[in-house]
Amino acid sequence: MKTIYKFFTLTLLFFAFSCNQTASSQAPEAVKKTFQEKYPGENDPDWHKDAHGNFESHFKIDGIKYRADFNADGSWIETETSIDKKNLPKAIREKIKNNFDGDITEIEKVDHYSKGVFYDVEFKQKGKNKDIEFKANGDIIN
Repeated sequence: MKTIYKFFTLTLLFFAFSCNQTASSQAPEAVKKTFQEKYPGENDPDWHKDAHGNFESHFKIDGIKYRADFNADGSWIETETSIDKKNLPKAIREKIKNNFDGDITEIEKVDHYSKGVFYDVEFKQKGKNKDIEFKANGDIIN
């Protein structure tokens, strides 16, 4: 009897969380319109609502994964894609080599509505993650 009760409880919890995710994953029409204007022909993004109330679209172009963020009013915020260290501009690789220790845990190329294109490099130093944003010429912007 306990097994049936546990199964029933887990099933209810699963459906409750599934329904909640579906409701928060629906992007407003203004967001969908801006997305289509920015990425014409990309018809099947996965939508998620983040902790700040922004809408994130996850999609692929030519096999490369992207994430684009939009405000609820449809304004585009930024688009990110993960890249390898070898694909960082040389000026950034040199700056990292000469000025930073610690392991790189993630690198993203970001196109931001106000900052333009920059590279977000996440380091693990002394057990903590630290993000440094670089312009292509190696300048740090955060």
